[in-house]
Amino acid sequence: MNHNNQPKYFIIDFDSTFIKVEALDELAKIIISKNPNQLHTTNLIKEVEKLTNTGMSGELSITDSLKKRLQLIKPHKNDITPLIEILKKQVSKSFKDNGQFLKEYADYIYIVSNGFIEYITPVVTIYGIHKSHIFANTFIYDGNDNIIGLDETNILSKPQGKAHCVQSLKLQGEILVIGDGYSDYEIKELECADKFYAFTENVTRESVIKLTPYIAPNLDEVLYQNKLPANISYPKNRIKILLLENIHETAINILKQDGYSVETISSALNEDELIEKIKGVSVLGIRSKTLVTKKVLEHADKLMIIGAFCIGTNQIDITSASEHGICVFNAPYSNTRSVVELVIGEIIMLMRKIMPKNYKLHNGIWDKSADNSFEIRGKILGIIGYGNIGSQLSVLAESMGMQVYYYDLMECLPMGNAKKCHSINELLEISDIVTLHVDGRADNKNIIGDNELTRMKHNAILINLSRGHVIDIDALIRHIKNGKFLGVGLDVYPSEPKNNQEEFVSELREFDNVILTPHIGGSTIEAQYNIGEFVANRIINYLNLGDTTQSINLPNMQLPNLKDAHRLIHIHKNTPGVIAQINQIFAKHNINVLWQSLRTSENIGYIITDINKHFDTALIDELKNITHTIKFRVLY
Repeated sequence: MNHNNQPKYFIIDFDSTFIKVEALDELAKIIISKNPNQLHTTNLIKEVEKLTNTGMSGELSITDSLKKRLQLIKPHKNDITPLIEILKKQVSKSFKDNGQFLKEYADYIYIVSNGFIEYITPVVTIYGIHKSHIFANTFIYDGNDNIIGLDETNILSKPQGKAHCVQSLKLQGEILVIGDGYSDYEIKELECADKFYAFTENVTRESVIKLTPYIAPNLDEVLYQNKLPANISYPKNRIKILLLENIHETAINILKQDGYSVETISSALNEDELIEKIKGVSVLGIRSKTLVTKKVLEHADKLMIIGAFCIGTNQIDITSASEHGICVFNAPYSNTRSVVELVIGEIIMLMRKIMPKNYKLHNGIWDKSADNSFEIRGKILGIIGYGNIGSQLSVLAESMGMQVYYYDLMECLPMGNAKKCHSINELLEISDIVTLHVDGRADNKNIIGDNELTRMKHNAILINLSRGHVIDIDALIRHIKNGKFLGVGLDVYPSEPKNNQEEFVSELREFDNVILTPHIGGSTIEAQYNIGEFVANRIINYLNLGDTTQSINLPNMQLPNLKDAHRLIHIHKNTPGVIAQINQIFAKHNINVLWQSLRTSENIGYIITDINKHFDTALIDELKNITHTIKFRVLY
């Protein structure tokens, strides 16, 4: 805890720092709830927030800001009790997470605030902070317990009051100020502190940030910089997450709210671009267009996780990711319904020849003909690939009166009255409509080629919403030109534009009985929300807990939260004796193992060990240097 043999003292602001909100803003809401006149409510909130912000930025003196807010709010003593209960629930996450530090270092922590001691004390003392270390303003009441102002003899009611208050403490040691307002910066400016950390976990005031080189996105960052014990071993804001290809805002918000640093790029990146961009990145989020190759992974110096915000993972070199100890997650179920609904929609559109009729009517041609227009009831639907999407499609199609046949390499349980075919050719020959729902493995390239297209019925319908390379496009174009198909629906292509600005170039554009969609099978608001939420939570659980549940390449292990311990994660080649070496090192350092678990896959071993708080840092170096170690990290 010492710096040049002197203690470190922490001067911490209350409003928007120790708590997430401004207490007087919350007090205004309590008053408003008693008089819910909409116009009055809107105007009062705006005026109070304006006075708060001008006071925090230094545009208005803190004294005037406080007095004017109290005059507007007109609170009563009885309003303070409900305010305290609200504020207890609004403690900033990083302060709440580091409650152990606050208690252990209470002798060196002071709360210095321009707020009011009546509501501050009941909140901060819960975290072990001494009452004698709390400095704030106090209310003045009239005979009816209405709050009519503040005690203007209090040093904290005066200009530069915080600086003078800290100066009066006469602390002998390094003084660190953590706050979000100009009055907090003044403590450093007037040379009453050594450093001022602009705290941005709850609010970012640009006018304050530009005054200091020390930015604190959370308390963890301050503790890390000062080599003090924190709830986590490495601040989350230092963990860089790169999200490509317009990943849904839900995922971005979840990751940011948990404290991580998130950068977004709307398009895919090619190999060279990704190699350059991935340096220093701990988490990479992609969709279907970005290829994460072996060469990319060799340049990923900090990468721990790849999140595929889609179903497939063939765009990722999984073998190489595993060799580097990189955990891969995807969203195998989140967009299933969206894809199925698009297939049903396209079947109906093609069977009824909606596309050419729509085109004609847009050009003024009234074609009220039933020629080659059919119901889907009674038709045979052939599904190639009977996984999550194929099986759900089977259920919906049968409920609409279709007969369903399917083919899959794996043994699958048929849904409803669906019947299994023993070969693709058998399915092609009997089906009125064929739809593809296979994965993107190399073996599936051109599984529908000239021979397969020839076997299909005349006036059949072919739909592909799986992978672009599973159909031989040149052969398909020849059969369309020859009048083979009633209609074709394609959502994926062997070559796709990298972003929305590139032109889609294909001979398929000339056919009016072909529905072309730009890889939007899972592109509904619901699906993208579900995918963003699912993958982001998988990422957070792995980063925060080491939980590998539903990882596609690391042994799956679901882990609980743990308090008052360190969690050590060791990823290694699946070789006998590694866990024995780990435990020998623990024994050598007299480490108390609280809990330990090992899971293995064919090539990878994954060991989680929870140990007591106290250990020699040399232990970490020895664990990292065990033979066959791929990756090692400390969580707490």
